[in-house]
Amino acid sequence: MTDGSAPSDPAPRPARTRWLAAGGVAALATVLGLSLALRSGAAPACAAPRAFAAPPAGGTVHKGKATFYDSKGAGGNCSYPSAPANRRYVALGPSEYAAGAACGGFLDVTGPRGTVRVLVMDQCPECEPGHLDLSREAFAEIADPVQGIVGISYHAVVDPPLPGPLTFRIKEGASQWWFAVLVGQHGNPLRSVEVRQGSSGAWRDAARQDYNYWLIESGAGPGPYAIRVTDVYGHRATATGIRMAPGQVQRSTVRMYGGAAPARATTPTRSPSARPSRSTSASPSVSASPALAAAASPPAVLDAAVAPVHPTRAAGCGG
Repeated sequence: MTDGSAPSDPAPRPARTRWLAAGGVAALATVLGLSLALRSGAAPACAAPRAFAAPPAGGTVHKGKATFYDSKGAGGNCSYPSAPANRRYVALGPSEYAAGAACGGFLDVTGPRGTVRVLVMDQCPECEPGHLDLSREAFAEIADPVQGIVGISYHAVVDPPLPGPLTFRIKEGASQWWFAVLVGQHGNPLRSVEVRQGSSGAWRDAARQDYNYWLIESGAGPGPYAIRVTDVYGHRATATGIRMAPGQVQRSTVRMYGGAAPARATTPTRSPSARPSRSTSASPSVSASPALAAAASPPAVLDAAVAPVHPTRAAGCGG
């Protein structure tokens, strides 16, 4: 589409099902009160100015509390098509979700029973800094679910093991005049995504959206593209050969860190979209792929540059 009109409002996120144990009702009174205030239109107490929002950073241990909820299989505000297969995930409050900056990172969360590693895939609008809303399965690893709410400590995981090479999903409705891409399997939270047409020319900065896509409003040309990704700790990798193939997950042959993966044949996959879709109807779509499916050739790659640039270690808001 070439008219430059703004996309429609994002589709409402799936309803969050919070599990409350009878024994924890008294302890949750303040949480429930805040939730009711939100439903009545009051501004959330945790609504910090976006300028001060930042995801938890490595090396800093935060203390807080955990509750749990059920995403009902959905992938949350980070536009993933589904919850991770092991169902260990977490939703963060607005200040730590940081308008999508925390998406795709991992936290180690410790409670009375032990420690669990969870993927950041969702936002908890009513959660103040330090309040993590875990999946039921993750909560059960650190505490008895009957408790409903427990004290915890947590920290960001730096350079977690990667499930595979970087993946890229161009959003439905994209064209040479409007570009949006979802990057997957990057391990650490991302700091920047840059795009250029072909293998030469100037790099163009993409703007992160709170639903975890990276956007160039005026487009990036017809493709194929080189996409350069940098994480918050300075790892940088560049994939080439990314095609204008909206709705398909394209698997590269380069990992964010730890070396390149061998090239392999892939087949196209199409997954549902998430949030605003740049289509002629401008209608919102429902969910998107995080990068777990294989995609069409040619495989993307090529410069698995892992040399750090200038690491950004923003302090987390919890603690």
